[in-house]
Amino acid sequence: MLDLKKNLDIVLDNIEKYAKESNRKKEDITLIAVTKTVDIPVIQEAIKYGITDVGENKPQELVRKYDVIGKKVKWHMIGTLQTNKVKYIIDKVDLIHSLDRISLCEEINKRAKSINKVVDCLVQVNISKEETKHGIKEEEALDFIKSVSENFSNIRIKGLMTMAPYTQDKEDTRIYFRKLKELSLKISDMKLENMYMDYLSMGMSNDYTVAIQEGSNMIRLGTVLFGERNYEEV
Repeated sequence: MLDLKKNLDIVLDNIEKYAKESNRKKEDITLIAVTKTVDIPVIQEAIKYGITDVGENKPQELVRKYDVIGKKVKWHMIGTLQTNKVKYIIDKVDLIHSLDRISLCEEINKRAKSINKVVDCLVQVNISKEETKHGIKEEEALDFIKSVSENFSNIRIKGLMTMAPYTQDKEDTRIYFRKLKELSLKISDMKLENMYMDYLSMGMSNDYTVAIQEGSNMIRLGTVLFGERNYEEV
């Protein structure tokens, strides 16, 4: 049986411990509860226990849950975003984690402009170069971000996101988190318009403690909060 409060307490203790190891406070780390396949009543229970940020992989699920829960939490679009789905979430989402191509920038910018909104986004970087993962290549990131800064005034880049390879030994993920941190520092030095390296969204249920040690301040957790779920990875 799911003991959400117990699971959350364990995670919060880990956040505090590993944030301290990297000379930060637990308040510096944003915990995003990944609610893919999680029913609305369970999400509402999580909110009761203090969850303030919710991440969804699919736009239609974000919309369905938003219609019930509304602005009680901040909403994160963490999955791959198709251009034809942008219109459904543009007025609801607080942060898009998966900006990875110019065609998506064009659609987000157009939709955001139509409702007079500047949309906060993270650039998704495929730092591990895995063919199965989305995101721009590390070596293309600087040019991509420069292009976004110069051409899309209704998009505000707030940082970077990545997914490390799934591995039995979480220590194997450290190199990828470290590389993303180094990339964020390079980008920050560019001092571009509408571009801030405030967030490093990296770390999931199996590797979030390592990610925090390497500078993550935004972790995306599902399984360690809500238990194992039956779904295919996207």
